[in-house]
Order: sequence, then structure tokens, then C-alpha cells
Amino acid sequence: MTVQLKKPSNAAAPIHLIDRASFAKKSAKLPAATRRWLATVGFDGKPDTHALLADATGRLRAVWAGVHDAQHPFALASLPRALPPGRYRLGDEGFTADPEAAALSWELGAYIFDLYKPAQREAAELMLAPSAAATRGLLIAAATAATRDLVNTPAEHMGPAELAEAARLAAQQHGATFKQTVGDALLQAGFPAVHAVGRASTRAPRLIELNWGTPSHPKLTLVGKGVCFDSGGLDIKGADGMRLMKKDMGGAANVLGLASLVMAMKLPVRLQVLIPAVDNAIAGNAYRPGDVIKTRAGLHIEIGNTDAEGRVILCDALSYGVEGQPNLLIDMATLTGAARIALGHQLPALFCRRMDQARELVDRGLALHDPLWHMPIWRDYHPAIESDIADIVNTGRNQQGGAINAANFLADFVPAEIEWLHIDLAAWNDSARPGRPVGGEAQAVRTLLVYLEARFDRPDSRSGKSPASLRGIARGLSTSTELEQDQGK
Repeated sequence: MTVQLKKPSNAAAPIHLIDRASFAKKSAKLPAATRRWLATVGFDGKPDTHALLADATGRLRAVWAGVHDAQHPFALASLPRALPPGRYRLGDEGFTADPEAAALSWELGAYIFDLYKPAQREAAELMLAPSAAATRGLLIAAATAATRDLVNTPAEHMGPAELAEAARLAAQQHGATFKQTVGDALLQAGFPAVHAVGRASTRAPRLIELNWGTPSHPKLTLVGKGVCFDSGGLDIKGADGMRLMKKDMGGAANVLGLASLVMAMKLPVRLQVLIPAVDNAIAGNAYRPGDVIKTRAGLHIEIGNTDAEGRVILCDALSYGVEGQPNLLIDMATLTGAARIALGHQLPALFCRRMDQARELVDRGLALHDPLWHMPIWRDYHPAIESDIADIVNTGRNQQGGAINAANFLADFVPAEIEWLHIDLAAWNDSARPGRPVGGEAQAVRTLLVYLEARFDRPDSRSGKSPASLRGIARGLSTSTELEQDQGK
């Protein structure tokens, strides 16, 4: 960890935070030599820039850093890998930083995926006074890093068995129960759609389940799409569409990250996590376009395209989750390229049945700089997924409204009386920003966590286990070999 929760030492170089609007007034009070130096290097408080100040002996004396504001969750994210290695503390000549934002942004700014390629240099360390807020920031950062690691790990080392192992480790850490239903046992257990999609792979499909909490508490069920690699099946993707399909289990990774935070912070809920984990592969027994598959719910699905596999495995998991009558059901999935076309990679698409709930989540996401955007479950489009020979088809009649078609498909498996959120996300940064490198990403997790805390009325959610162990969920798995538009999703 690059954040140390201990009383900052005076030997640590102070970092003074400032924004552009305040810099001119503040700089007028600085010593003339300091003003001239800051002008020479062009520092004016612009966010994500910094200037180093030396003392008379040439040693680092202080850092001035430009920020959006001191409460921004990525306020310090540009610094850990840009500053000279060493120890730093927050200074008192600029803004007073929020401890949670400081811990979170510093840890995320230090993040790299180094499972195969070691970091070329050490990140700088930040010393923060111990506090509940700083601990919370580290917990969220650790869960985010674990989520990123899971998504970034290549499919060779992150198959259904390895994803199950990550869930097992999370369950073990927090005292949750874990089980998985594997291979042909899925048919006996009533998960025929999960089996159909995953049966062609040499790596057996499975339904992963984790349960935690007190039986008397309200039930929260989280469902994550776990397609560990998506070739497109017999409707095979092109090379460009297949290149990043290790990330097609990003919904499962995000659900595990959120679940870890729910358990670490001891929210008063009865948590159930469900992950259908498969490879969408090609073999003689692969499911085919035109096949009709019976689902757990009894509905029959006509397969219009084998590359729209995510909704097929999710429908069995959602049906199973519904049987437990949860107070809230949330699914997260890298479901459609159509959502990316509509909103890009930074904005997950939120589908829910209540406008007031959607507005609350959108507003929270904007305030937390962890956005999602509301899209409708427009039931007038349902005829687009109706089949002539089955109940529904897993593709629309054309490419229009593809993300809505997918949401309508899932909605058929979630009764109206069940409160349900469907989040169609990228789980990926396609361009680098401070604290958000190119690669796997936790999206809407912070927003959902705050929403759940408010909804389930936990007065003190700033406690939790040591954050360092959360990231271990995604580590050490690479050596285990057992262990409408989906393309581009």
C-alpha cells in the first residue's frame, strides 16, 4: 500500500493543494523566490499538475499540486507515480483535503496491473493521520484495485474456475458461505441456459453463489455476468471485436468488488451473490443460431445470435435470484455494444422501473464522480424480441435500441414486484486519466455502495477489515490452469 495511516512525520515533504481560482491570491503571499520559481515552471494551479520546491541544500522542501477540489475522489491521483519516490504528507498552506478522498485518490493513482510486468519505479508514499474516513477510502481503493485486477487478467488465467476461486476467497475472508454448481450438474440444478452457452468450452461452466449476513435483514441479491472469454460462439466475432473479450466478465468483477465492500463495511443486509461463469467457445457441441433453449423460469429462448450470450446466462441467474424474493436485485453486465455506442465507455447505462429511483442514482453518481446514466426499459419495444417459435429471441429485429432490447429480455425474468436495477457497463477505461489507467475498471461501485448505505440505514459504515487483503482476491490466480451488438462490448 502506498498510503500509510500513521501520524505524518515532519521529515515527509508537504503537499499543498490549490486550484486555479485560488492560486493567484495565495501565490501573492508566498516568498518572492517561490513565486518566481512557480512562474518559471508554469505552475498556476491547473488540476493534475504539480511543482517541486527545493530548500537551500537542494533537497525537496515541498510540493504544490493543482486539484479540481480537495474532496474530488481523484484529487491526488496524478501524484504517486509522478513525484520522486519517498514519503509525503498533506500540507497546510492550501486546501484542507478530505481524508477519504486523499486515501482513495492516492491509492488509485498508484495502481498498475503488474502481474506480468513489474513496475519500473516505486510509487511515492502518502502519510495520513489514522481516521475512519481514511480507512474507508482505502477499503474502496482496495476493492477497486481487486476489480481491475480481475478484469485485466488474461482469459488464459481467468477462466470460470479462477473466477470461482476469487469468489471463494472473498467469501472466506468475510465469513460468507460459498458454493458452485459445475458442468452437467447445472442441468440437474435447473440452470440449462448457463449450461448451453458454456458447454462447448474445455473449461466447465458454472453457477457461483455466495451468501452472507443475518437472516432477519433485508435481502440484497447481486448478479454479475461472468463470460470469461467471448469468441462470439458460432456467430464468431471479428479480430477487433474479440481482442478485449477477456473483459466480458467485468460485470462479475464489479459485483465481487461491491459485495466485498458490503461485507467489509458490515451493511445490515442478507447478501446473495450469483455469477454465471462461462466461456463462449466453439466446438461440435456449441449452441447454434436457431436453437431453442428452455430456461430455469420455463420460458423458451430462440437463439438469434450466439454472440448475444450474456443475457442468456443471466436469465437463469436472475430467475434463481428472484426465487429468494430479494428486497433489491441488482445485475451488472458488459452486455451490449449498443450501450457503448449510446454512452461511451465512461457512462454505464442504468435501467430500472422507477423514475425517482433512477434520478436518485444518477444524481448520486454525478456527485461522487462515479456516473451512470438512465435509459428506459421501453416495453413498447418488446415485440422486437418476440419469436415465432419460442417465447422470446435473444436478439432484436435490427440494431436499433439494442441495449433496450437486452433490458427488455432480462425484464421478462424479473417480475414487476421485484425491485431491480440493471447496469450495462463497459468495465473498461479506453483512455487514461489520472487514477484511471487504460484497462479494467470498477464502475458505479462507489455510487451503489453509498446508495445501499443510505437505503439500508447503516449509521456508521466507516469500519471494516484491513483493506490490504481485499486486493489479494485477484492475486495468485495466474498459475492455476484448472483453477443490440455484443461485439465490442
